[in-house]
Formats: sequence, structure tokens, C-alpha cells
Amino acid sequence: MNALITFQEYLSEFSEKFDGLAGSYDHTINNCSELESLIDDYSKFITNETNKEAWKQLELQESSDLNQLVVNLRRKSALCVAIMEKYRAIKLLDGNSEKADYFKNIESCIEKEFGSFQITSESKVLLVGSGSFPMTPLLIAKRTGAEIVGIDIDDEAIQLGRNVVEKLGNGLNIRLEKILVENLDFTKNVTHIIFSSTVESKYDILDQLHTLTNENVVVAMRYGNQLKSLFNFPSREVDGQKWKMVEEILLPDHVFDIELYKKA
Repeated sequence: MNALITFQEYLSEFSEKFDGLAGSYDHTINNCSELESLIDDYSKFITNETNKEAWKQLELQESSDLNQLVVNLRRKSALCVAIMEKYRAIKLLDGNSEKADYFKNIESCIEKEFGSFQITSESKVLLVGSGSFPMTPLLIAKRTGAEIVGIDIDDEAIQLGRNVVEKLGNGLNIRLEKILVENLDFTKNVTHIIFSSTVESKYDILDQLHTLTNENVVVAMRYGNQLKSLFNFPSREVDGQKWKMVEEILLPDHVFDIELYKKA
């Protein structure tokens, strides 16, 4: 019981720290190192094998307070990751290219993103939730030459992301837009779609995309269940008449897992 209390106290402590650092963001790199350190600690916490048993025990308690704490942590950590990407972009544009352990973890996930449905130079890739430091478009475009469009709802993220692409992706076919999928002409021609794990409405957008995309599109849905749901929006049942899961890529040492979908 003491271990469970300690575990829940850790969660509350993370929640308070996320609140403080998110509230102090002022569009500069003040507090950057503190937030990077916190996100790195949080990443290690949710991938730590010893924490999985404590999480299972807590889930059995069916506590409304715990459920609310988890929901809050998921949203707060997603916001802080978005801010940390802004810090990384601002630092890069100021000539500092150092990166936190969290980013190294994400970049290693990208390598395994599409399993047997690989991207080629002829592919057209849509990333939903591209953020301020578009690691996925840069890595895919450099390795494959594919055309990539990233969309996001955050004006500052779009502008920072464009500046990062201009600096690191000169000559690559990457475009970042603040636009909805239904208003993007590119949507009907995409061959691959990637959803960021921190996009809360990702399964609603997936449902919407069924009528907007061609028959051969492959969708990579990043998600996190159980302990990883503290850091990612979890998987959700999809309309089986629209989409079918064709592969699940589990990444025990990484912050999210991946489901691959094709049209039913």
C-alpha cells in the first residue's frame, strides 16, 4: 500500500511541476532546461518496468480522483511537450542544436513507424500534429524523398516549424500548414498518414478521413495504453466498417506504441 501511495504522490508531483512550467512559458528559452529535465524524467517514469505493477494495482481501485489525475496529466504533459518543441526550435534558430533524451526516444520510434508499409520517394505523407520541431517530416523526407505535409492548430508552432524546415530541410519537399484535413487538397492523394500521440481528437479525425482519402492509404496511429496513457492519448475502438487494424507495433522502451490501419 505504501508503494501505491508513493506512486500516486509521484503523479501529483509531476502534475504540479507541469502546471508551473507550462504557465511560465514566455516565448523565450527561459525555463527550457527545467522543462527538458522534467520531460526526460517523465519519459523514464512511464517506460520503467517497475512502475507497471503499481499502475495495474492503481487501476483496480477505480478511483474517480485517480481517473481525473490521469486525464489532467495527459493533457498537461501534451502541452509541455508542445512547449518543449518550441524551446528546441528557438534554440536551433539561435544556433544551438542540442536535444533532450525525449527527442532521441521519439526519433528512434520514427524508424519503425510503418512496419511493412514502407514509404518511398513516390509517397505522399500527411502528419497530423506536426508541432514546432517537425522531426518526423525531416527524417522521412531526408531518407526517402517523399512529399510531406504537416498540419497543426498552433500558429506559433507552424511558424517555428517552417523556420526549422528552412534551416534543416533545404530542398526537401515539406510543407507545414494551419488547416483542417477537409480543407487540404493534398488529403485525397496521401499514401501515408501519421497521427501524433498527443492529438486528443485523433480518432475523430481518423473517422472523418475515411471519406476524404483514397482506398490504399495507410494510417499510423501513435498511442499509449496502460502506464503510457499518462503521456499519450490511448487507443480507441474504431468503426469496423471504415477502418481495420492491420498491424500493431509495440515499443516497450519507447514513449508510445503504433497501430497501423487500412480501409475495411
